[in-house]
Amino acid sequence: MTSLHARILITLLIIGLLSACGTQATDTPASQPTEPVAPPTQAVANTSAPTDTAIPASSPLPPTEVHTEVPTTQTSSQGVTVSFANDVLPIFNSRCANCHGGNRTEEGLILLTYADIVRGSDNGPVIVAGNADGSFLVEQVVSQEMPKRGPKLTPPQIQLIVDWINQGALEN
Repeated sequence: MTSLHARILITLLIIGLLSACGTQATDTPASQPTEPVAPPTQAVANTSAPTDTAIPASSPLPPTEVHTEVPTTQTSSQGVTVSFANDVLPIFNSRCANCHGGNRTEEGLILLTYADIVRGSDNGPVIVAGNADGSFLVEQVVSQEMPKRGPKLTPPQIQLIVDWINQGALEN
């Protein structure tokens, strides 16, 4: 008897689903094209009464996603000279000095002054002036292996370091 009840219940569910799907049909035949609908992110201008607040349909859409790509190690296309004292050293002081400055100097690398940075670590130089791709320091921050503790460098911070090195790693 329970199998009979189950069959009746399943049959009623199928009939209910089919009838629910059938009530959502539109009056427009499938063979006739419908008018295009404006995307929900754009306003359509009212052609009968133009206003200054209408957004033209050809206006660019706002960005829908945030890119967090790590920058490449190419020279800045903006042609701006990066300052060691004003741009790069503050990054090292805020993100690197805890482990590479003061009382702590992991791997013998100190990142507190220009002379210390150019000197490198116990393992050799960490930057190659004019060649960010060949600089170990850039490799470490781009791969996000450094800094080990605290927040990682942001893409704009990494790009400043890359640009500074590609521009010759000047003490400016």
